[in-house]
Parts: sequence; structure tokens; C-alpha cells
Amino acid sequence: MADRMDPRRVVARRAENLAEARPYVRGWAQAKRAAETLAEQLRSAGLETDFRGLKADVSVFGDGLVCLGTLRPDAVQLMARLVATGLTAEMAEPAGRTDHPDTSAA
Repeated sequence: MADRMDPRRVVARRAENLAEARPYVRGWAQAKRAAETLAEQLRSAGLETDFRGLKADVSVFGDGLVCLGTLRPDAVQLMARLVATGLTAEMAEPAGRTDHPDTSAA
């Protein structure tokens, strides 16, 4: 039933009780690499102190999860603006654009 409500298993329960047939280490290692990459980017944006709860975890299905922890609203808004700016820049590149529109309203 949980799979129908969350087909991508993004909100699956954490794996407190491990099942022998699940590849937990692989999922956790993938999440660890992703969390480290995000931490590096947050450091470069000056946000490392806002994401102290950033950590890798694994779901009951063996899927890697990246937990952000409890966040201040202004830190989340800044992160959303950074993501929007990055997406805007990425979308502008194939079109040959070099200017990057202001996304401060995002």
C-alpha cells in the first residue's frame, strides 16, 4: 500500500530493522556521496551552518535517503533561489544565452 501512495519511495520509513535481502549499504553509500556533494555546494554558498542536520540514511527498501534536518525558513528560501538560479542558467546554456536573469523573486 505504501508503494501506491509513494511510487518513488521518497517518504519511505527509515530502516531501523534491517532485512537480509536488501542492499542497504549500496543505498546508504549513494546517499552519503549525494549528501557530501550537497554539503560542498552549501559550504560554497555560505549555508553550511544552516544544514547541520544534513546526513545520509537508508529506507526500509534499501533506497538511499538524504536528510536535510530541521531548517530555518530563510535558509530554505535561499536554497530555493540558488536552485532556481542554477536551473535558469542551465536552461539558458543550450540556447546560447550568456546572460542570467534575476531570480531573486523566486
